[in-house]
Amino acid sequence: MSLALAALLLQSAPVSVDEIVVYDRAAYAREVTDCDRQAGHPDDPEAVTAGLSRSEMNLQAAIAACLAAVEADPVNPRLNYQLARAYGYSGLHAEGQPYRDAALRAGYPQSLFVVGYIRLTGWDGRDADPCYGAELIRRSAEAGRFAGLVGFPHYALEGAFEGCETYPVIDQAEMLGFLDRAAAQTTDFYRSMLVTHLRARVEG
Repeated sequence: MSLALAALLLQSAPVSVDEIVVYDRAAYAREVTDCDRQAGHPDDPEAVTAGLSRSEMNLQAAIAACLAAVEADPVNPRLNYQLARAYGYSGLHAEGQPYRDAALRAGYPQSLFVVGYIRLTGWDGRDADPCYGAELIRRSAEAGRFAGLVGFPHYALEGAFEGCETYPVIDQAEMLGFLDRAAAQTTDFYRSMLVTHLRARVEG
């Protein structure tokens, strides 16, 4: 990453939570593109292909395919998220930030969780912002993303959001509702065990 791009990333303001809308699947094309084949995430609930793990991706090919796809369909949050994913895995966070932000503003569920995790942990090299990250993860849970449904209660129980004032609101009933929705999404033994464990801790 060049010094100029690094400085741009550090100075860029995060997307305001007030800018983030509720994702509308029907508003965007769902035809499979080469970007989907090269950069779709296997756990993305809005993916149109089976997806690839990080180790399976050809990052240069994914960036090229997704740049072409976004140029053809610039408002599609799935394609913007996938381009940002390829850039992020390449360590090109500044280049990926505009696309990450575009997907986030559209309320794309996978982007809500991923950007929430990035801001919670500082994965992109910037200082962590756990309160902002927490709100994004909570919204990913509202959107039904399994990782958010279990991730938000987990991080709340671990004290990751202590000291947060404006957001997120930590509400036991809401977290139990998230876990109900998570349980309804899976028959996997280990995921079900995780939900049961988290429920016991939330209720405890």
